[in-house]
Amino acid sequence: MGYRIVVVGATGNVGREMLNILAEREFPLADVAAVASSRSQGLEIDFGDSGRTLKVQSLEHFDPTGWDMALFAIGSAGSRLHVPRFAAAGCTVIDNASEYRMDPDVPLIVPEVNPQDIDGYRRKNIIANPNCSTAQMVVALKPLHDYATIKRVVVSTYQSVSGAGKAGMDELFEQSRNIFVGDSAEAHKFTKQIAFNVIPHIDSFLDDGFTKEEWKMVVETKKILDPKIKVVATCVRVPVFVGHSEAITIEFEKEISAKKAQSILREAPGVMLVDKREDGGYVTPVECVGDYATFVSRVREDPTVDNGLVLWCVSDNLRKGAALNAVQIAELLGRRHLKKAA
Repeated sequence: MGYRIVVVGATGNVGREMLNILAEREFPLADVAAVASSRSQGLEIDFGDSGRTLKVQSLEHFDPTGWDMALFAIGSAGSRLHVPRFAAAGCTVIDNASEYRMDPDVPLIVPEVNPQDIDGYRRKNIIANPNCSTAQMVVALKPLHDYATIKRVVVSTYQSVSGAGKAGMDELFEQSRNIFVGDSAEAHKFTKQIAFNVIPHIDSFLDDGFTKEEWKMVVETKKILDPKIKVVATCVRVPVFVGHSEAITIEFEKEISAKKAQSILREAPGVMLVDKREDGGYVTPVECVGDYATFVSRVREDPTVDNGLVLWCVSDNLRKGAALNAVQIAELLGRRHLKKAA
């Protein structure tokens, strides 16, 4: 006996990855439903490499009664409309949108970091999945924080266009092709040309000059890891299809050497340390695509502050940054609370 799982937004980049990962990890399923907007109703999509196909059902008409969990990947507007309906029907929602992340009655979970917080899901029957950049960063920070207590984090992100959905990926492809043949590279999805360029702007601007994406990294890190940690972020879109990268500077309360940090990270759950001080002895976005791990490279001591480290962190944003984390939350929820046998 397994779980009855709904994937909402199943035709999008993240939704398809959710289905792939459920199949790859052999999640204990009694049934699985692929749900999307009415525009996609009736389409058939693959359930990973299982050989099984699923017919897409309309979200507007889907009845969540009797389903155990729903993995949502449809954006905040859709979540605002449909998540409460699913939750009220007794179907626990794991939501990838930002809508409920900072709700004090909704746990914000990265299973390697704060699994105990999931116990609060009963208050609203909703669990939030963090921002993709936050998720990979806190996986790398958690074991170091446990050892030496982080005071301050300064992070610059290099975020792939897949974080902006299919339209972002299409724009990078089309602009690159047009530039090669001498055509114009007009921007539609992004504010400026993304091909062969970088854009220091993700999400909307706030009154203090930071963007909402940067704000998310600050407040989500505090909620997941420790409210006392000071965080400042600069989030940049780069011409990479999949895989987010981060340059992270960390200041600790206690002494920690680069060698000790490497030793800790080597054993940390969800982390893969690849840190050879030689040409190519680090991981880049291209190499992390399709992998579950958060890769850490270039660990070194920061000579400008006491007890400082600098590191490079890379992860597949469609996986650990979204779909994988959601499935890991579902696995955690099953182990701790729902407990159905496979």
